[in-house]
Amino acid sequence: MKSKNILWLYLFLFAGIIDIVFTANGEFSSRIFTKPLILIALWGFFIFSSKNIKGTILRKSISAALIFSWLGDVLLMFPDLFLYGLGAFLMAHICYIIGFKIAQTNPFAIGKVNFIHLFFVNLPIYILAAIVYFLINPGLGPMKIPVVIYLIVIVMMVTTARERYKKTNPVSFWQVFLGGMFFMVSDGVLAINMFFKPFPESGVIVMGTYIIAQFLIVRGILAHLDNSSFPKSKNSNI
Repeated sequence: MKSKNILWLYLFLFAGIIDIVFTANGEFSSRIFTKPLILIALWGFFIFSSKNIKGTILRKSISAALIFSWLGDVLLMFPDLFLYGLGAFLMAHICYIIGFKIAQTNPFAIGKVNFIHLFFVNLPIYILAAIVYFLINPGLGPMKIPVVIYLIVIVMMVTTARERYKKTNPVSFWQVFLGGMFFMVSDGVLAINMFFKPFPESGVIVMGTYIIAQFLIVRGILAHLDNSSFPKSKNSNI
């Protein structure tokens, strides 16, 4: 790993740790400096680490997911802009879905699909989402439709990550899948705190799992590139 890439990673880790400290101490006004820096640093790390696939849809989709996530981070710092922040993260998950589909062997191959088997394999993810929805449903009010749409999309993001099993190297699969799961846990805790029952530890849990999620996803995508025959031409359509 080049030194320039490591500097971006150190900046990401530093901003993340300081932001969690500010969150734990209730210094929310100070987070206007640390929270936006987290995804800027991770985006820089990804861009400098993926130069070999410049111009590809994979690089653009993951980059767009990080940018939309950064926008969501900024918007969610202002309670009145929650719905816009939710929309930004919705777009981020859609971009991740595209990236996860591409970052696997033969991504567009058409084969037989056993829907019953697929349902049971993904069942733990569905159950987790159902539990969160069951808890927050009474408190959603007018936010019910956008939150349900968001919940469906994040489930799709995690199941798409799960479907990469044996379609990439094990390191890439587990990092991306665990990253998706941590993302789902982060959003679930945020939703429970907002719409079910607030609890003081929620902020630290949300940010801690969120930072781990974004890092694992980016590292997992880069691990796929390091161990695959992914086309390196900048003129590639993928």
